[in-house]
Formats: sequence, structure tokens, C-alpha cells
Amino acid sequence: MKTHYYLGWFSNFFPENLIRVLQEDIIDRKSLAMISSNPVLYEDDGATERSWLDHAGIIFDEYHLINYRIQKEEAQKLIQNASVIFLLGGNILNQNGFLKEYVLSDLIKKSSAVVMGASAGAINMSAKWLCSKNFGDKVEVSSVYDGIGLDNFSVLSHFDLENNMELVKSELSPLSEEMNIYASNKDCAVRVKGDEIDILGNVYLISHSVIQKLDETL
Repeated sequence: MKTHYYLGWFSNFFPENLIRVLQEDIIDRKSLAMISSNPVLYEDDGATERSWLDHAGIIFDEYHLINYRIQKEEAQKLIQNASVIFLLGGNILNQNGFLKEYVLSDLIKKSSAVVMGASAGAINMSAKWLCSKNFGDKVEVSSVYDGIGLDNFSVLSHFDLENNMELVKSELSPLSEEMNIYASNKDCAVRVKGDEIDILGNVYLISHSVIQKLDETL
């Protein structure tokens, strides 16, 4: 059963109810493959995300950071052998380009590993996402990008929704006519396990230009 975690950004560590389901889902702990969103930067990349897992008591035998220090073929093997794949937060466009350059997306889709993404990583896990300067992206013209497509919806993660609800609605309305969009701020998670979707924190569903807050299920 495929399991995917679309995370926001956590102020401190994972809350207890998220730790509980992660411990249940992550049984195989041989290898963690972390995919950089700033692949030319090497220092401390992934340290925060790894600290969340460490605090949750989820420890792996091997840790691998996939960036430009790793050759493409080696990166592909690390993905194929990973117990958990974690797409790190940071620069969405850089990570999106890196996934394409290293031809990782199809391997991630085919993998039986638990796949997680934080902020930028969660956005790139989704089917499509809107790149807009109004969401903090360094672009002049808004455009829709293809993500990995682990699930057939879009994600807006780690964005101040509560103070920008009208902006979010106007920006995402066109894409919401095509597919559901899950939008969240900090300390949030959307967990997809098989056909079930679970919610942690303040997560909103945008569908056909209508926004509704979802009930927590974790």
C-alpha cells in the first residue's frame, strides 16, 4: 500500500499524533534518501528535516543526501533502494529541475518506499502546482508546473493562508477547476495511505473555486 506524507513546515518537531502514524507506517528503516531542493548547497542540507525524524525515534541504518555531489546513476540507485524518500524543503523550482535532470520522478512513483515531502518537497510530490510570485516564487509570470504526480491533486504547502485567503482563492481557482488542491500552513500534514486521506492541522481543500477547511483525522 503506497503511503505519502505532504508536510508543511514544523516550528519545533512533529506532534505526537503525527509521530504515532509515522512509526506505524515506517517499518523498514534501512535507508533514508533525502532529495535536496538546493542541490548546489551542501552544508547542513536536510539537517532540520532529519532532526524531526530523530526526535520521533525513527532512525535509519543509512542516510543519503541526493544533490550534485552524487552522480545521476548513483542517485537513481539510492532512490530504488530507499526505505523512505524525503523531498526536502527550500527552493521549489530548483528541486523540480533537479528531479527532471536526474530522471528521478518515475523511480519515485514506482518505489514502494514511504515518500515524504516538506514545504517545497510536498509541492513537488503533487501532480501539478502553480508557480507564482504571489506565493513567494521568484518569477514574473505565473505558470503551472508538473510535479512527480504521486497523487492526482495539487498542493500549496507552508503558506500564510489565514491572512491571504482571497489571494489564494483568486490565484488557484483556475487550477482548482482541473483538480483538487490541498492548501496548508505550518505544522500541517496530509497523509495518503492507499485510498484514504488523513489531515493534521489547518488544511483547506480548494475544489472548483470553493475553499473549505477540512476536519482533522489524525
